[in-house]
Parts: sequence; C-alpha cells; structure tokens
Amino acid sequence: MTDELGALTTIFTEFYYWITVVLMFLIHVGFCMYEVGASRYKHHQHTLMKNTMLIPLVTVTWFLFGWWIYWAFPTGPGLAPSIMNGSTALITDESTFSAKWYVPNSSLMAVNLGDHISGVFWAAFLLFSWTAASIVSGAVIERITTFAFGILAIAIGSVFWTIDAAWGWHFDGWMLKLLGYHDAYASGVIHAIAGGFALGILVVLGPRLGKFTSSGEPRNIGPRNPWLVTVGLFLIYTGFWGFYAACNIPIFNLGPEYGMEGVTYFTATNIYVTPTTLSGITFNFLMSLSGGLLAGYVISKGDPFWTYSSGLAGIICASAGNDLYHPIQSMIIGMIGVVVAYKMHYWVERKFKIDDAVGAVAVHGYAGFAGLIICGFVLNGYPSSGYSVGAMWDGATYASINPLGMFIGAIIMFFVLGMLPGWILAKILHGMGKLRIPREVEIAGMDYDIMEAARDDEKSVASSTR
Repeated sequence: MTDELGALTTIFTEFYYWITVVLMFLIHVGFCMYEVGASRYKHHQHTLMKNTMLIPLVTVTWFLFGWWIYWAFPTGPGLAPSIMNGSTALITDESTFSAKWYVPNSSLMAVNLGDHISGVFWAAFLLFSWTAASIVSGAVIERITTFAFGILAIAIGSVFWTIDAAWGWHFDGWMLKLLGYHDAYASGVIHAIAGGFALGILVVLGPRLGKFTSSGEPRNIGPRNPWLVTVGLFLIYTGFWGFYAACNIPIFNLGPEYGMEGVTYFTATNIYVTPTTLSGITFNFLMSLSGGLLAGYVISKGDPFWTYSSGLAGIICASAGNDLYHPIQSMIIGMIGVVVAYKMHYWVERKFKIDDAVGAVAVHGYAGFAGLIICGFVLNGYPSSGYSVGAMWDGATYASINPLGMFIGAIIMFFVLGMLPGWILAKILHGMGKLRIPREVEIAGMDYDIMEAARDDEKSVASSTR
C-alpha cells in the first residue's frame, strides 16, 4: 500500500470485517445460553459440550473444503454461464476487487502484508457457518449423540449452506441470474436451510421421551432457566448486528460497476453490490425486531419464551429484503413471519409428532421460508444484483426479483438443500445405530453418562498404575 488514502480504506475494511466477526461470536454465546436455559438440568453439560465442539469441527472443515465449495460451484450444475465469460483477467489481476476478496487460491491464512482482506472475510463466512450449525443444535437437544451431531454440524456448516451460498449469494450465482433470487441478509441462505435441515433430522430422531402422551397430545417441556433463555436471545440479537454488517461491503465504487465511466461514487452495498446504507438497515433491523416482539407477545398471550424468540423470527423473516424495504414494511413483514412460525410450529408438532425443542425450525426455517416469498412480492421488479448493471458484466443476464423465482428459491433452500440432506444423513446415522442416545441414558441424563465415562477412565488409569 503506497497511497495513504488507499491504505486507510483497506485497513478500515479489514477492521470492519474483524468487528463483524467479534460481534457474531456473541451469536454463538447466545445460542449456548439459550439451549442450556431450554434444556433440563441433567443434560446441561452435554448441551454445552456439543456447542463447544461445533467450533473446531466446523472451523477446520471450513478451512479445508467449505470455503473452496463456495467459490467452486456458483453456477451450479451448468445451469447458467459464468459472468467471467471464460476470462481469467478478473482473478489474476491482484489490484482488482475480485482478486482481493474472492480468489480462493491466493496466499490465504498466512502473514501476507499485501492481503488485508482474505482472513477476515473468510472468518465472517465461518461465523455464518457456526450459526447454521447452532440453529440445528437447539432443535435436537436432549437426545442426539455427540458423534451424530458432529457429523451433522460439519454437513450443514461446511457443505450444504455453503452450496446454497454459492448459488444464491455469490456474485456469479445461478439463482440470481435465472430466478431473480435476492436474499440480502440470509432469510434463506442460512436460516431456511438450517431450519429445513433440522426438520429432516427431527423426522428420523423422534421426540424426547415424555413429550407426547399415550393419546398423542404434546406436553409442554418448558425452559428450565428463563433467565438464561432471555439473556441468550438478547445476545443473539446483539450478534445479529454483526451478521447484518458482514453481509455488506463497506466501501465500494459504483461508478465503473454501473457503467458510469469516469465517475467515482463510493457507498456501502449489500453482498450483491446493490447500493444500501448501514443507516437504512439499522432502521429495518430495529423495526423488524420490534414487529416480531409485538406479534409474539400478542399471539402467544405473553409467553416469555415465544415473545423473545419471536423477535428473532421477525428479523429473519424481513432479512431477505431489509436492504431495500421501508421500515414500516420491515415491521409488518416481521409480524407476518412470527404468525407463520408460531402457527406452523404447533400444527407440525400435533400433525406429525415433531419435537422441535426450542422452536428452531419455526423461528429460522418457517420464518425464513415465508420471508423469501414475501420478498418476491414486495420487491417484484427490483434488480436481484448490482452485477446485472454495467459494462464490466456485459453478456451476463440477471432476472429481476419476482414471486415465482423467490418461491422456487425458498423450495431449494428449505427442502432441496435443507430438509432432504438432513433426513438422508439422519437415516444413515440411525441405520448405523449412532444417531440417538439409549433410552436409559436419556432417562438418567446425558450428563450422568458423561460422568460415568469419566469415572471409568479414572478407574482404568488407577488400575494400570498399581
């Protein structure tokens, strides 16, 4: 960096993404507290352990192959031509935006004074991966084995959500071009897919012992520590600020990108390089949070668990279009998402005997699915991506946002890349006898089983030293 202004811009961008990673870490802290607060005392240590081990499992696999998947498969199975047009100019010129931010085979994860972006951008995506796995974690508490959860966390965190991000978030993604898919803050790309993945697992995993009466009526197994649930959800709200910011590009010159030769115009954009502002998404984040909380309080008749969770559902439902919505639209859409999530949760529970322990499928999956469909109607006709504009991308055609494309996108996110793989993997693990803990362990408590194993190890060590 030889230019002082350029150096300041680069270092600011590096620090910007570093801050988003720190904030998003609070999401994981919140999920830990939320799940422990929702689980029974005899399962607390196991709940904490699987959330802890999620971190190294997803981080290492994301480093080894998850990040590569994102850059390798944006055009899907040959569905749409690449906007690169066969040229490598954009990925070999290290002075370009693309080379700094998007090249997967550059000198990553090393002390490289010429690269201030790759590590923090990689880490921001990694925290999205943790979030996807944490969503699944809450739904399956108190009955899944640590081994099975580890396999499933790697699958959703480093494979399936990465594929959907390549298709629906990447600037070269086929869903943007052919469907007009638009999901600025991941109603589908993270939340709908993780909710669908969790649902597929739950179908095979089955309910917790005692969840349903002999006649099939569901029992309410409420949170054991409402304080932890409350604080956990507030930490998730806080971390969501970092999530939103990480989905933006802080400083981008729209001039050449939008075909305005000789024009310099810097602004923030979303991940699709569509202009937006942190100010605008601040309005919409707070209004969708507030709409969710209000709707949750009313529809649940003041139930604390659902009220707090509904704040999250409101944000998730509005997230697909929160870069472009009016604040009042965000509030109303957040309210709609809560009604959908709440009603669907209890209908699915009664109809199919699905035990979603913390409402994760509802809050993330159903609300995210609904948010994608609503976005298609509210933003019908808007450009799906900034890359559809400008001479730089001649020959690349992008569909506009539209209801049908967003509905197909929602199906792909929730069912094709979410529920179906979750169900298949759970079936395989179940067939191996590795999915669910034994009945006697579930009754005694998973923490009791952990302590018994530790005692056995101690006895073994003691006997071997005699």
